[in-house]
Amino acid sequence: MNNIKYNLIKDAFIVALSILIAIILVKTKALVSILASSKELELFGSFIAGMFFTSVFTVAPATVVLVKIAQTNSIFLVAFFGGIGAMIGDLIIFQFVKNRLSKDVLYLLKKSKSERLSLIFHLKIFRWLLAFLGALVIASPLPDELGLMMMGFSKMKTLFFIPLSFLLNSLGILIIGLIAKAVI
Repeated sequence: MNNIKYNLIKDAFIVALSILIAIILVKTKALVSILASSKELELFGSFIAGMFFTSVFTVAPATVVLVKIAQTNSIFLVAFFGGIGAMIGDLIIFQFVKNRLSKDVLYLLKKSKSERLSLIFHLKIFRWLLAFLGALVIASPLPDELGLMMMGFSKMKTLFFIPLSFLLNSLGILIIGLIAKAVI
């Protein structure tokens, strides 16, 4: 039980630290500088921007860079390399949510004596529904954290998650690139 409390505190610290780092990167314009300099590298820039395409804190500047790269390069290559970068970013978050955070949340639910809610979380239909909703969030322009959390709680297998994340993120980047080309 002490181990669970320790993990809960440690996980909360990791989440808070990552949010703080993301805010500092955005506020100091360091992220914009990184993404702007990677834009010149074209397809590698798509990969880097794709990694930042997955977070609520970094999705806006990453989208701008992906649009600019797509304007002068093949949209399909930008979507492919950006999708790989986004998949790696998602995988890092997914592993954290799946392996650590879901256990912490379930522990907290049990402590608050909401056993019915805990039982609902264990139903297979609920897990499939969460995985489906999570996939929709990842495919949408919304930041991926919520979708990744849903997929992590659904106990989706990593081998299924990797190609799904790549496909959904590549599709999202492709749609953004197509819209940008049509508008501009």
